[in-house]
Amino acid sequence: MQKFSSKQRTDYITRLNNTSFDVLIIGGGITGAGVALQAAAGLKTAIIDMQDFAEGTSSRSTKLVHGGIRYLKTFDVDVVADTVRERARIQHIAPHIPRPTMMLMPLYQDQDATFTPMSAEVAMTIYDKLAGVLPHSPFVHHLFPKEEALQQLPQLNQQNLVGLATYLDYLNNDARLTIENIKQAVDDGATAVSQLKAIKIQNVEEGNVVTVKDSINQQTFDIKAKVVVNAAGPWIDQLKDLTGTKKTAHKIRPTKGIHLVIDNHKLSVANTIYFDSGYHDGRMIFVIPRGNKTYFGTTDTDYHGDYQHPQVDQSDVDYLLQSINAHFPDANLSLADIEASWAGIRPLIGKGDYNGGQAPTSLTDTDLKTLQAMLNQYFNGTKKRRVVETLLATLTGDQQAASKVSRGFEIEVNQGMVTIAGGKITDYRLMAAEAMKAIATYLANHFKQSVTLIDSTQYPVSGGHFDSTKVDTVLAVYAKHFIDLGLSVTEAQALANLYGSNSPVVASYIESGQVAPGLSLAETSMLHYALDYEMVNRPIDYLLRRTNYVLFQAQDTDRIEQAVIDEMARQLVWDQATKQTMQDEYYRLRRESQLTVLKERKSLDD
Repeated sequence: MQKFSSKQRTDYITRLNNTSFDVLIIGGGITGAGVALQAAAGLKTAIIDMQDFAEGTSSRSTKLVHGGIRYLKTFDVDVVADTVRERARIQHIAPHIPRPTMMLMPLYQDQDATFTPMSAEVAMTIYDKLAGVLPHSPFVHHLFPKEEALQQLPQLNQQNLVGLATYLDYLNNDARLTIENIKQAVDDGATAVSQLKAIKIQNVEEGNVVTVKDSINQQTFDIKAKVVVNAAGPWIDQLKDLTGTKKTAHKIRPTKGIHLVIDNHKLSVANTIYFDSGYHDGRMIFVIPRGNKTYFGTTDTDYHGDYQHPQVDQSDVDYLLQSINAHFPDANLSLADIEASWAGIRPLIGKGDYNGGQAPTSLTDTDLKTLQAMLNQYFNGTKKRRVVETLLATLTGDQQAASKVSRGFEIEVNQGMVTIAGGKITDYRLMAAEAMKAIATYLANHFKQSVTLIDSTQYPVSGGHFDSTKVDTVLAVYAKHFIDLGLSVTEAQALANLYGSNSPVVASYIESGQVAPGLSLAETSMLHYALDYEMVNRPIDYLLRRTNYVLFQAQDTDRIEQAVIDEMARQLVWDQATKQTMQDEYYRLRRESQLTVLKERKSLDD
């Protein structure tokens, strides 16, 4: 396994400055990470980000690999079909990260409800077929009446409750998925450096020259590459503007989504719950268990602020708390109960919604039953796909076949820049594969360079090099090895789940017996591994994105955060001024996550 450490950052920058790359990816979120993995297998590849990897949208999602069942109500069948196929592929190439769970969707008597019991049953039947969920699977869908719904979710508001729909979905660790893609790219020869901001892009005869500024030492230098991939998420339009070419209309419509974390003794749920917000605004809310915490979101509001630093506002908190308290009357949650939060920017295309499609057309239960009958024939092989598409066009009043409607992302090629706009985490591999086709075509046409594309549906990320059909068995073996080295069962299982097939490398740190002051053997080993193999530059990189301590382990974070900062200062040889800067930044960002300012303001108002 290739080391990937900020200790070697100077060497990586020298390599960036002295190498002519085939591909330079700007943007180290999940999309750029996916491109890096696929490109590095055969091309000289570099990837940079002006922040930490996954610091933007890709660590601020709902942390699901979500099937998007509600888009069946608007007949976005291709969107759902793509999504559930991609979800299965991600589980195959990153088996230690996505985990299956039952999604529970309470159904209420409401004229604005996304689903009635009938439409939910039809949609779930279609959904299971699209997802390949077999009738005997433990994850096959069910529709329960009110009485059984309350047996499963006794804390639910009973007023107007008519039933409960349950179906398969997947939990995710968004930031881990991103860094594991980048680590695999590095293993395959890519050069990856965070904290580098592109400030100028010139298209020349030999390709592109990208001038970057190092956020750590403020120095500038050039990187040469035949193709530049613009995977900057919310910043893609600003990055295109750096080329100096004629400006075009901006594609991106940024929206903000926020999530709040509480201790599960305030609201305990065994599975993910998904319901209409109750505001008659077309939004749906997730409530998700994570260890001994529960988190919920999301909002979806147009955003015009600082993309690099979106924050949770009081109105965001009020929106979610009112919805949650209405659906779980005994919870009685308040601002004081929130232990952590995050806000993220979705880079939607134009006037698209979360999936980037056009404004949806709602359909009746009868329409859905007609679609179900037609799809049954399609799945049985008695109807062709074009017949289904014609039906979709007829029912939606849209003459454009469903397969032609935006799947939520677009690939654009202009003067040596391949831009990936829109999309969502679940589609990241597909977006990267489509971008690679564009890269291969450009290199063939402009440089007569032949590119062999990998089969990215079979190419595992770092940590995912094991049989994806035997996840529990394999992770149990890794956990047992940790237990044999003296870790507790809880510690061992956590490490096996976090690191997958990289567990033996982490185990080598445990075998060394090094224990940093204020940290346990397991905590020290995790930190040292992250410093050596996961490009950790700052305390917030480690405590938030590499481990999620800040979000879901409040008590442990209180105990270890200063010890982590002290050990990082020793390992990375910080002077006192650097250590103070890093420490101040970490505590400021943690206070933001804890909504300290909002709580203090509320206390003064009271």
